[in-house]
Amino acid sequence: MTVANTPLAGEIFLLARLCFGLTLAYMGLNHFRATDYMADYAASKGIPAPTAGVLVSGGMLVLGGLAIIVGAFPVLAAGALAVFLLVSAVTIHDYWAAPEDQRSDEQTAFLKNVGLTGGALCFLALGGLDWQYALNVGVF
Repeated sequence: MTVANTPLAGEIFLLARLCFGLTLAYMGLNHFRATDYMADYAASKGIPAPTAGVLVSGGMLVLGGLAIIVGAFPVLAAGALAVFLLVSAVTIHDYWAAPEDQRSDEQTAFLKNVGLTGGALCFLALGGLDWQYALNVGVF
């Protein structure tokens, strides 16, 4: 069974994968470009081993985003991304605990992560099906 069986659905689904995956991969690259800044910020939020966390999460975002784009291990990629995005929304972008002058920016980042979590969950739900224009390799 395939995800897309109506006209242009495969192409639209590919466009969705590109938008989602490239956004996450770019976010991950930023973890490598601004490691020190992000690690300092993560440390200020009480995250243990903040530099390692920034590097691991950057790798997860890059690899997960690219995996969604090419349709490789989509269940693992989407599941890992959903967990990361939701956890980071609550632990890093806790706008309810932010100082007033930072609250709006943190709320925007929180909502971005929650929205992206929704996208990851959609890809997770469709991960066991064949995707058009994809490698369609995985363990599930």
